[in-house]
Amino acid sequence: MLTIRKRDASGPAKEPDHQPRIAIGEEGGVLGCAFSGSWTTRTVALVDAEMRKMEKRSGFQTLALDLSQIEKMDTAGAWLIDRLVSSFEKKGVEIKMQGQSEIASILLGAVGDAVRREPGSGPTKPPNFIIRGLEAVGRRVYEMRDDFLAAMNILGATIRGSQMKLGRGHAVNMAAIFNQIDRMGVGAIPVVVLMSAIVGAIVAQQGAYQLSYFGADIFVVDLVGVLILRELGVLMTAIMIAGRSGSAITAEIGSMKMREEVDALKVIGLNPIGVLVFPRLVALVVALPCLTIIANFAALGGGILAAWLYSDIAPAAFIDRLRVAIDLSTIFAGLIKAPFMAMIIGIIASVEGMKVGGSAESLGQHVTASVVKSIFVVIILDGLFAMFYAAIEF
Repeated sequence: MLTIRKRDASGPAKEPDHQPRIAIGEEGGVLGCAFSGSWTTRTVALVDAEMRKMEKRSGFQTLALDLSQIEKMDTAGAWLIDRLVSSFEKKGVEIKMQGQSEIASILLGAVGDAVRREPGSGPTKPPNFIIRGLEAVGRRVYEMRDDFLAAMNILGATIRGSQMKLGRGHAVNMAAIFNQIDRMGVGAIPVVVLMSAIVGAIVAQQGAYQLSYFGADIFVVDLVGVLILRELGVLMTAIMIAGRSGSAITAEIGSMKMREEVDALKVIGLNPIGVLVFPRLVALVVALPCLTIIANFAALGGGILAAWLYSDIAPAAFIDRLRVAIDLSTIFAGLIKAPFMAMIIGIIASVEGMKVGGSAESLGQHVTASVVKSIFVVIILDGLFAMFYAAIEF
């Protein structure tokens, strides 16, 4: 029978019982160690020297550890015991451990994993740029899938109705919608008028400069009218709204997400999409076509001024030629795009806002992503409409 010789590693016997103690015995090639007391950061220094002496012992095949009498243990005590176990494992000694509590087992396992994790134990070198590129593409595809599903969820909830209350009715908050129309539509008129007038003047000036070589100055009216009404008017307006209102939507919803106000809406039985997203989407769908009409007039005004200054085309002559150059299909070709672009801007901004985490850095990243994605998708949509119009000869 194994007899363990007790040695108090913590000093004289008069010390309190909660001090760490080690009882050691050796018999028949088995070294037995019974630990007791409190093995915490404040006390393990008392047994560190004794544990180091034990690590140098040899001449036995099995190390038996009894942890049943340990009162307290933290990571410092677990590390001390794991260091002893690791030292004997390297010598090929069999380790038998018994009596440990559930908490002690968790601590010993966690400390053992951390100690044995060697630096650079993963791949010796990063994968080559091809693998990294494919991995990045794969991650982006999964992100696009998640964004698409979230966008379809918002779009479906919007088409179904405002759903102010979760599963209870479809009350529409008209005050919120008109407030958003005022902020996104009326508030954007000055910048839209200014930018559109400048763009229209630039197009007319460059067109007049090039067409003057061929003596076809009058055709600058056709260039400005068709280009502004079919493409640039709605496209420039959508880009400005994406930068102005899209970023605001993401920032507003994202800041509410950070402050857990979105969760509070769910707790009181309100639907966040109905309360936050629906009024903004409706306001964008109403405001963007109206802003497009205003932008078209402003751009044509800038074109009239530039043509008058550079090509001596009087405003009356410009308007007469414009009646011949355009028709209703030219006007509607641009206006039809506006609601679709408004939906895209609002949905992408809302999705990015709902993805904001709990930090200001996350808010900034998603606001940036909202603007970039909105502008990118709006330009892609404009190209798709151009191909569709060409296919149907519209």
